[in-house]
Amino acid sequence: MKISQLAKSLPESATLRLNEVARQLRARGEPVIHLGGGEPKSKVPMDAILAASSLLNSGEIRYTPSSGTVEMKKAIIRYTEEHYHRVIGPEHILVSNGAKQAISVALQAILDPQEEVIILAPYWVSYPEMVRIANGQPVIIYSEDGRFHPRMEDIEQAVTSNTRAVIVNSPNNPTGIAYSREFIEQIVRFCEKEGLYLIMDDIYNQLMFDGKKFANCFEFSTKSPDDTNIILINGVSKMYAMTGFRIGWAITNPRLIEAMDKIQGQTTSCPSALLQAAAVGALNGVQDTVESLRISLQNKRDVLVTELSKIDGVKITKPDGTFYCFPDFSAYEKDSVKLAQMLLEKARVVTIPGKEFGFEGHLRISFCGSIKDIVEGVERIRWVIDPSAPNEIVIGERKLVRDWL
Repeated sequence: MKISQLAKSLPESATLRLNEVARQLRARGEPVIHLGGGEPKSKVPMDAILAASSLLNSGEIRYTPSSGTVEMKKAIIRYTEEHYHRVIGPEHILVSNGAKQAISVALQAILDPQEEVIILAPYWVSYPEMVRIANGQPVIIYSEDGRFHPRMEDIEQAVTSNTRAVIVNSPNNPTGIAYSREFIEQIVRFCEKEGLYLIMDDIYNQLMFDGKKFANCFEFSTKSPDDTNIILINGVSKMYAMTGFRIGWAITNPRLIEAMDKIQGQTTSCPSALLQAAAVGALNGVQDTVESLRISLQNKRDVLVTELSKIDGVKITKPDGTFYCFPDFSAYEKDSVKLAQMLLEKARVVTIPGKEFGFEGHLRISFCGSIKDIVEGVERIRWVIDPSAPNEIVIGERKLVRDWL
């Protein structure tokens, strides 16, 4: 039977694939340490659980409006006023089955075939593929100076008559780097001047460290909510550790929301009533869990950076936020896929190859697991690649001797 060229051209999500590899190995009793995961391990807020339980106990769980419930939109309006100092109405909001769907629906609503979207490397693995699914062309931008922080001159040079949007994710997955206020101001002003959509993926905006604050894109905009070219993306997955609830949202001008709503209504109909209720509970409830998670992640980041610094030759850029670090292992192995496979085979440590994010020689290492796993995982990595590390190690119940260096 025929399979479309689009379907055949799309790679499997690297992060989801490696999650499954880790699950299968653990099911076989292998002593796997997963340092590639993208979900916090803290408990879902009790306010979310109680809100969902209340609706579940009512037995009245029906379709909702395709763009989200009234209660969900009210919670988003309040959140936006508190954190972005922006007054919006329900007509500016689309609630989706996760922030990922919100981005995908936005791209489908703004792109005609072969139109271009600028993506800043390193980038989240799904951005280029979502652009392709929407029949667009991803244009990947690398800073000339090789840093993780983008430069406006590199972006400006890439814009053509076919460019329709720029995607900005700060703090960034996979690097954890937060782009400067100056850059966010420049990109907002530039996109307004050029008539480009600016997709701001702020899913990690509450998970920043060392007293740093995320740069509020609306602060630099000269446009009203009714004619804004900013598409702000957020959701409950990261800051509330509610990855399995799949509730996200987009905020933009009403005309675009209407178009996105039609696309979503014809595909997934509406977000789950039950999961929206849980998200409302999280957004309106006690916010201590967000700060507790942030503090915990900052501590784990410090542990990871300390442990990685023990490996000679590994270059580390200290993350400003998220729960990812993107160290450079090219002194040992420039092929990140080969390196990640070796770490999995030799030491049962799961990492994500930098190639998936547009940067070779790097690995994405997550610090949202336990401190024990972070310390032991990096110890295993060092044993595999660093000649100065001890030649023997105990993994699980087996004592292993390194014989390849």
